[in-house]
Amino acid sequence: MAEMPKYECHKKVHALKIKKIERAVKDTEVGAILSFAENGYADKGVDSSFVEKINNRENRGDKDLGYYVVYEDGYVSWSPTEAFEKGYTRI
Repeated sequence: MAEMPKYECHKKVHALKIKKIERAVKDTEVGAILSFAENGYADKGVDSSFVEKINNRENRGDKDLGYYVVYEDGYVSWSPTEAFEKGYTRI
């Protein structure tokens, strides 16, 4: 089988390193409250699908809280620290 094509990332995103996650009470739209490592940013509520991405890593023993990432079109995602820091440089 041939090797899959390689791509290099060149998009711009806004992102904050997650310092702490407080799980929210069940039966609410907010799955957790994120606190960030960089000072000056308010805590952010995220839905349970965002939290699930982090939970999957924690269930495998990985304690990395990663980055809260917002793309130019407004799409919100989560990225593991190592992948994010290898792929993005602060501008």
